[in-house]
This record gives sequence, C-alpha cells and structure tokens, in this order.
Amino acid sequence: MGSQAGIEHPLVQDAGIPFHDIQSGALRGRNPFMASRNLAKTLAGINQSLQILEEFRPQACFATGGYVMAPVAIACRMRSVPIMIYLPDMTPGLAVRWLSRLAQRVAVSFPEVAGFFGQKAVVTGYPVRADLLKATADRQTARQTLARKLGLDLEDGLPLLLVFGGSQGARTINRAVWQAAPALLPACQILHVIGTRDWPLLEQEGPPLWDNPLAYRYHPVAYLHEEMAWALAAADLAVARAGASVLAEFPLARLPSVLAPLPGAGSHQRPNAQKLAESGGTIIIEDGQLAQKLEPTIAALLADESRRLAMGAAVGALAKPQAADNIARELQRLVAHG
Repeated sequence: MGSQAGIEHPLVQDAGIPFHDIQSGALRGRNPFMASRNLAKTLAGINQSLQILEEFRPQACFATGGYVMAPVAIACRMRSVPIMIYLPDMTPGLAVRWLSRLAQRVAVSFPEVAGFFGQKAVVTGYPVRADLLKATADRQTARQTLARKLGLDLEDGLPLLLVFGGSQGARTINRAVWQAAPALLPACQILHVIGTRDWPLLEQEGPPLWDNPLAYRYHPVAYLHEEMAWALAAADLAVARAGASVLAEFPLARLPSVLAPLPGAGSHQRPNAQKLAESGGTIIIEDGQLAQKLEPTIAALLADESRRLAMGAAVGALAKPQAADNIARELQRLVAHG
C-alpha cells in the first residue's frame, strides 16, 4: 500500500506484487487550506485502508517512508494489527516520530538511532537489494557486467568515478561535475547519472568536451534502475547526495565517496553524511561550495589510491549484509507475540 505517484509504485509492480493506492497528506503545514485538504485525504486514506484490511486480513504491518504510511498505520492500530516501522535515516522525521507511538517495534539501521524510540527499537541494519549483494562479490566482474549492460567501453586499470543525485538528479552536483570533467578525465572515467529532470540540460550545459581527446571517458545516462547495483560495485569513488540508501549501499560496496547533503531545514541528509564521515569513508562538501571544492577534492582522491582503499575499508566496516533477514525475523516475532 502506498502512493501511486511515489517511487514505490513502479518498483512494487515490477516485482509482481499487488499494489493499492492510498490517499494521504503531509502531517504538517502552515497553510490552513492545505492542512484541511491533507486532513481530508488522510481520513479518506484511513477508510481505504480499513476496507483493504478487511479483505486482506494481514498478520502484521511493515511501514516505511513518510506521511503516506499514516492512514495505513492508523487503520492497522484500529484493527489490532501489530505494526513495525522501519527508519532508514539517522534521525526520525515528524511522521515517524508520531507514528512510532502506534507501533510495537521500530527497526533502525544503527544503535545510535535506537535512543529515539526506547524499548520499541531494534537495530537491524539497512536492507539492500539482493542484486547488490551479488554485484559486490568482485569489482572487476561488476565492471565488466556494467559495461555490457550499458554498452560502455570502460578502460581497465583506470578509476571509475560514479556521480548521481537521486532519481530526479541534483542540479548543483551536475553543474559542478560538468565544470570539473575536463580536468578530471586524464585521471578517471566518469559514469554520470544525471537524473530525468536535468537530462535535457546536458546539451545546453554539459561539459565542454567537443575538442577534448578524452571525451570518450565521460559516460552520461539519465537514470539507472537495476544497473545501479553494478555501478555501485564497479565504482572506485562516488559523488552523491546523502539519502538514506548511502548508509547501506556504500558500506556494502566498500565505496569511498564525496557527499553533498541536500541543504535546507528538515533534511535528514546531513546526519547520514556525518555518519559515513565519522567512519572515515566519506568527505563532506557543502552544496554551496561544490563549484569551488569538488574538482580539487576528487583530483586529490584519484591521485591517492591508498587513501581511497583506506576509506573503502573504513566505510565497509559499517556493512550489515544480513539486515533484510534481521527485519524478516523481527516481523515473525511480532506476529508470534502479537
């Protein structure tokens, strides 16, 4: 159950799992009209959820994400269906804080997050896709598989820089990489996941490589889906935002990184980036400083393989490849004990 407009919809459909669209609205907002509208959506979503629960008769509810899970969790509480919430980030948002009161368990990725939820908390780690577990077994095999899947000519022995900013992309990262690309290409090859929103800007603002003999080392793509696991496993260095997935995927891939957390109040990305930085596996650059600092930071890392390997080993110590199994076991316990 989720939002038809959310990223969960196509992913669930592709997995062959039945999907139900639920109405919902943000739990906070200063606009009285929007607050009333969101409340109406949430009430409608609760009614939808109650009808689905009547038909489906679940033994447990596993909830992730933000406000979209509110109607489902409320309906489950009304029908005495035990609830486990999973929090991927290092800090809980308003929706998770509020809805954790309805839950019997709150699964978290790291021990320091457990303190937000007291005895309800259980540390499971962050679950990753099975294909990433497979891809990270051997970096050379991952690079060969990635090249075959994307039709790329990747050079052996030359570091691969992976750049991405989420499904929509990150414009400041894109522009900083386009600016830095001519200076970086002598030392690396770049796989740049630009994002669907900024893909049309490539022709207008892309790197000035028309007379650069190394232009063939720059590989732009709009978006990666199942290929992303192979890209993470194949890369020697990454530049990215600090969404919750980096807390699991970078450690598993032993991938050193440069992270630019999404700025703004309410963003969960800075604590995520800080967690990896404290491990020694990442360098943080503020979003507003990317244009000045990204190129020299990447160049220094590309020139120092031993430092990259040390960063990869440091972040790799955070990996918990058994996290999905841990969550499954906790759900089984929840069903058994009610």
